[in-house]
Amino acid sequence: MAKANVMIDNDKTRVTEWSFEVGDETGQHIHEYDYVVVPMSDGELKIINHDGEIAISKLQKGNSYFRQKGVNHNVLNNNNFPYSFVEIEIK
Repeated sequence: MAKANVMIDNDKTRVTEWSFEVGDETGQHIHEYDYVVVPMSDGELKIINHDGEIAISKLQKGNSYFRQKGVNHNVLNNNNFPYSFVEIEIK
């Protein structure tokens, strides 16, 4: 299971570093806030949506992206090396 290190959690934001060993996943979850993901290195994540649809997300170090609340998915490390990203939730 991926490890979540909550670095900031206040009334405006929650900042979490997610660390994945090879084969780790977050488990199915629903995002309750809008959020930004900041990849810490180049790599791939496999995204499995609540309906079973699979997508491969190719990420580049520091190339952030935004998603709106309500996303329902499981995130898996799709690399043969450990991977991490920082998630910034906007409350």
